[in-house]
Amino acid sequence: MPELLNQIREQLAALQEQKLLRKRRIVDGPQGPLLDVDGRQYLAFCSNDYLGLANHPALHAAAAAGLEKYGVGASASALISGHTSVVEELEQALAAFVGMPRALHFSTGYMANMGTIPALVGPGDVVFSDRLNHACLIDGARLSGAQFRIYPHADVARLEQLLAKSSSPRKLIVTDAIFSMDGDIAPLPELLALCEKYDAWMLVDDAHGFGVLGPQGRGSLAHFGIQSQRILYMGTLGKAAGVAGAFVAGDALLIEWLLQRARTYVFTTASPPLLASALLAAVKVMQDEDWRHQHLRELIARLRSGLAGLPWPLLPSETAVQALIVEDNQLALDLMEGLREQGIWVPAIRPPTVPKGTARLRISLSAAHSIEQVDQLASALHALAANNADASARGMTRNVIE
Repeated sequence: MPELLNQIREQLAALQEQKLLRKRRIVDGPQGPLLDVDGRQYLAFCSNDYLGLANHPALHAAAAAGLEKYGVGASASALISGHTSVVEELEQALAAFVGMPRALHFSTGYMANMGTIPALVGPGDVVFSDRLNHACLIDGARLSGAQFRIYPHADVARLEQLLAKSSSPRKLIVTDAIFSMDGDIAPLPELLALCEKYDAWMLVDDAHGFGVLGPQGRGSLAHFGIQSQRILYMGTLGKAAGVAGAFVAGDALLIEWLLQRARTYVFTTASPPLLASALLAAVKVMQDEDWRHQHLRELIARLRSGLAGLPWPLLPSETAVQALIVEDNQLALDLMEGLREQGIWVPAIRPPTVPKGTARLRISLSAAHSIEQVDQLASALHALAANNADASARGMTRNVIE
């Protein structure tokens, strides 16, 4: 066997030993509160379908109409012949929805950030990144060739120190708006104030805020009531919007520059137009069915109340992402399995996705969940906590006897 394969075999074995080996689950049927996984139905708190739109009949109908009109694929890059009229309409609708002059549609959020950052900065410039930023922001910054400076999570004071020391001609702050594994919200007003003070730009990745925060789900900037030409706003469309893709919105000149220079936009086949048809319907549903946002807020409050008294801390979060910190990798896996035995699917998140020693259960809520389903999850976790305490007590008793 080639030496490279031997090395990979050993590395996979090491991941297994550390309880860090991942496994895919086979899901059948549409996304929703109830999922068929590996042949069994589960009550699921694992997807990012925050508004319950992934199986919405209006999106179904729009996708079907788009399929009939445009076919299955775009068959070319957007700058050749792949930019269809429905994508143009979607870009205009998204820009208006988030209150920005212009938007550019990308195939995925990862591609949006990987294309945007290198188009804005390069060697001689500097990128300032929150320590808990998503991998696509980190990878985009590294790809750019700019100097990469990391500041402690949400530490505005430390970021200001770094900005004050920088003499780079172009400075870019990149941050998640909602941090996907913790659920907390970045201090966007304070970050914008630093941009103004130190002549910097800011890229806000609102993957988990678009559709959730702000009036009608218009995003984290609307949540705080802030606007600025210094901000580029990235929103993903495969989470709260229920479909796929992403967009970057901002000053019209900046968006034109991305259209010309973002390599992940220029050099890829455009997304299927039928997805844009479904996304136009999603934007309309967000505006027309505001009860979904209210119900989601009620579910968040219900869950946080229901999980009080557990031996594991629940991180502060007013968003659909609720993180229960258990620290130990094996315990996270055991709790996940314990929930699965009760017909509930909540993912165990371990390093390197989260920092070492912070393994957790990542609970994600959807407007499609009911109050009763949230109560069922809370009851199951309390039962697991009681069983875990009993097992620990029995172990201590055996040690004393021995």
